Amino acid sequence: MAQEGAAAIQVIDEAGNFKEADLVEFCRSMKLAECGLSYAVVAIVGPQSSGKSTLLNHLFNTKFSEMDALRGRDQTTKGVWLQRCQEESNVVTPCTLVMDLEGTDGRERGEDDTAFQKQSALFALAVADIVLINIWCHDVGREQASNKPLLKTVFQVMMRLFSPRKITLMFVLRDRTKTPLSVLQSILLEDVQKVWDTLPKPSKFRETPIEEFFTLEVTALANYEEKEEQFLKEVSQLRSRFHNSVAPGGLAGDRRAVVPGTGFPFSSHEIWKVIRENKDLDLPAHKVMVATVRCEEIANEKLHDLSIDEKWKKLEETCSCSKKNPSDAATVVSVEAGGGLFGKKASSLLSKYVAEYENEAAFFEEGVRTAKRNYLISRALDLMQPSYETVVAHHRAQAFNRFKEEMQRRTAEMPITADQGFADVVRCCSEIALSDFDQACEDAHVVQAGATWKTTLSRIREKLIRDINMHAQSVRVMKLQELTSSFEKQLEGAIAEPVSSLLDAASPDTWSSIRVLLDQEKQVALEGLAAAMAGFEQTQEEKSSALIGLSEFARSIVEKKAREETAQALIRMKDRFNTVFAHDNESLPRVWGAEHNVRAITRDARIAALKLLAVLAAIQLDPKNPHEGMEVALMTLLNESGGSDIAAEGSSERSDVTPGESSNVLASSKWPGISPADTLLTPGQCRKLWRQFKAETEYTVSQALSAQEASRHGKSWMPPPWAIAAIIILGFNEFMTLLRNPIYLPFVLVAFLLGKALYVHLDLSHEFQYGALPGIMSISTKLMPTMMAIFKQLVNAGEEESETSSVSQEQMKLA
Repeated sequence: MAQEGAAAIQVIDEAGNFKEADLVEFCRSMKLAECGLSYAVVAIVGPQSSGKSTLLNHLFNTKFSEMDALRGRDQTTKGVWLQRCQEESNVVTPCTLVMDLEGTDGRERGEDDTAFQKQSALFALAVADIVLINIWCHDVGREQASNKPLLKTVFQVMMRLFSPRKITLMFVLRDRTKTPLSVLQSILLEDVQKVWDTLPKPSKFRETPIEEFFTLEVTALANYEEKEEQFLKEVSQLRSRFHNSVAPGGLAGDRRAVVPGTGFPFSSHEIWKVIRENKDLDLPAHKVMVATVRCEEIANEKLHDLSIDEKWKKLEETCSCSKKNPSDAATVVSVEAGGGLFGKKASSLLSKYVAEYENEAAFFEEGVRTAKRNYLISRALDLMQPSYETVVAHHRAQAFNRFKEEMQRRTAEMPITADQGFADVVRCCSEIALSDFDQACEDAHVVQAGATWKTTLSRIREKLIRDINMHAQSVRVMKLQELTSSFEKQLEGAIAEPVSSLLDAASPDTWSSIRVLLDQEKQVALEGLAAAMAGFEQTQEEKSSALIGLSEFARSIVEKKAREETAQALIRMKDRFNTVFAHDNESLPRVWGAEHNVRAITRDARIAALKLLAVLAAIQLDPKNPHEGMEVALMTLLNESGGSDIAAEGSSERSDVTPGESSNVLASSKWPGISPADTLLTPGQCRKLWRQFKAETEYTVSQALSAQEASRHGKSWMPPPWAIAAIIILGFNEFMTLLRNPIYLPFVLVAFLLGKALYVHLDLSHEFQYGALPGIMSISTKLMPTMMAIFKQLVNAGEEESETSSVSQEQMKLA
C-alpha cells in the first residue's frame, strides 16, 4: 500500500514479501504499458538515515517519507518503495520510476542486515537503469565509512547476474566540503577500482574491467540543512541530467535487459522470486521468460476480446443458425450479407486484434513476440475455423444444387435418342459449379489463414467433386436406362406382334422366319443404340454390355411370346385340329357326307396338331436346332391311337430316324441337341399333352361319324314300300271318311300348312342328319318357341292388313 500522504507504493515489505497486486494496479493507473520501452528506473542505495528519501523527493518531486530528526535517527524506509517522477520536476520524458531502498547498516535489522542488503541491492541492479549511491563526503578515503562494504556488496551481487547489463552507478557525495570535486572523484574512483580488483570474481569475469559493467558518475551536493538554497540549486542542475535518460548517451546505460512497461510488474516479481530463492539471475533468459509470459497473456487477452466481440458473435451466430440447414442456398446469402463476405469480416476482425497485440507487445523480444503473434493467429483461426467450415459447406451445397439444376435443365432439353454429348454437358456443368465454389471460397477465406485451411478446403472440395460425380453417374445411369428402354420398346413393338402371328401360324418355317425377323430388327436397334450412346463416352466394356443386354432383350421377347403360346399349346392344338378337321381345302365348313373319309381327315388334323406342337415345344432360334427330329419323334405319338400307318406316313420325311429311336426320344427328359434353357415342353410333357388332346377331340370325331351316318340315312327319307302299302290299307277307312265329309278338308289343310311351316322353320332334315335320337331331342327344345314365333308372325300380318284396309277406306272417303 502507499505511504501516508504520498503516492508511493511499497513493492517489497520489510519481511521480503513482494506486493504484485499493488504494483500491477500502480502500473495500470500510471499507464506504464503505453510507455513501451520509453521509461527508466532510478534506485538509490546507501546507509540508513543518510538522506536518501530527501534527495529523491527534491530530485524527482516524489513523496517518500523522510526522517524526522527531532524524533531521532531511526529507520524510516522499510523494504522497497516505488513512485513515479512527478511532472513538476520537469523530468517528464521519459517516464521515470523512482525506487527508494531500505538503508544499509541499520540497527533495526542487526545481523540480518547483510542478507536483505544483498537481496535488495541485487534487485536494484537487475531492475534499475540508474543506481544512486548515497555517501557522506567526509567519508571518502576511509576504509569502512566510505561505504566500501556497500560497494563490495554491489559488486558481489553483480557477479550473480549471468549476463550482467551495463548500468550507471552515480556516487552522490553529500555535504560537500572544501576539497575539490575532482580530488574527491579521483580518490573515490581509485577506491572503487581497488575494491573491484581485490574482489573474488568468477573465472569468466576475472580479466573484465569494471567499465564493462558500470558507467561511473560522481557528483557532490551541499549540506541540505545548512545550505538549503545551494542544495536545491545543485539538485536542480542534477535533475536536468535525468532528462531523456534513455536516449543514446543518456544516464540509463545500455538497457540490454529492459522489459517493456507492460511486463514490468511480472518481471519485477519473478526477479525478486529468484533472488529470494538464492539463485543466480540470468537476465537475458529472464527477459525471454518475461516476454514469453507477457506476450502470451496479451495474446490470450486479445483472443478473449475477439471471442466476445459483438461483430464476431453476430457473424458466428449467423453461421451457427445457418448450419441447421446447410443445403439451403438462401442461408448462404444471409451468411454473406451485412456489409461484406465472411472472409472480409473475419480478416478485418483478426487484423484488428493482431494490430492491438503488436502495439502492446512491440517492445518485447522479437522472436518471442513473433512466436506469440503466430500463437494468437493460430488460436484465433481455430476459433474461426468452425464458422469458416460452415460457410464453405454452404457454398459446397449451393454449388452442388447449381450443378443439379443446370444438369436437369440441359438434360431435359436433350432428346434421349439424340447424340447431344452427355459427357460434355457434365463437364461443362461441373466446371461452372466448381468455379462458383472456388470463387465463393476465395471470398470466404481469411487472409491470415494462408495455407493453414488448405487441407480443410481441399477435403470439402473433394466431397463436392464426389457428390457431383455421384449425381452425374446416377443421371447418366438413368439416361442410359431411358435410352435403352426406348429402344427396348421400339424393339418389342417391332418383334412381339409378328412373332405372335408366326407362332400362331406354326408353319414348318416359323422359327426360320422368326430368326430372320429377329436379326433384322435387332441389327437396326443395336445400330441406333450405339449411335445414341456415343455422347455418353462409355468404355468399350460398358458399350458392349449395353449392346449385349439389348440383344438378349430381343431374344427374351421371342422367348416370352413363345412361352405365352406354349402355355396355350392344348388350345392351339385343338384349334389347329378343328380348323383342319372341320374345313375343306377351300376353308369352307365341312358338311359330313358319305363321300368324306373321316379317318383320313382325322389323321391329317392330328398331324397338323403334332406339327404345331413340334413348333411350340422348344425355342429354335439356332439354325442347328434339330426341328425335324422333334417332329418325327412326336409323330410316333400317333401309334398310341393305333394309327401305325399314319405314323409311318408322318415319319417318311426322315428315313434316318427309326420309330424305335423316336420312342426313345419321347422317353427321355430332354430333346436331343436342345439346351434346357430353350426347352418349352419336355418330351414327357408333350406325351401328356397329346393324351389330353386326344381325349378332348374324340368327341368331335364321333360327332363327325354320327353326322356322316345320319347323312347317309337322310338321303332316303321316304318310308319303305311295305310301309306305304300298310299306310294305304290301314288308312283307307279314314281316307273315305274324309271324302264323305268335306268339312274336314279345311282342318287337314291348316294342319298341313302348320306342319309345312314347322318343317321349314325347324329344318328337320338338318336336325335328323346326326340320327333320330339327337334329332328328336333337338326338336323337343325348339318346337314350342318355333310355334309361338309362327303365331306371332300371323298376328302381325293380320294387324298390318287391317291397318292397310283402314288407310284405303280413308283415302277413298277423302277422294
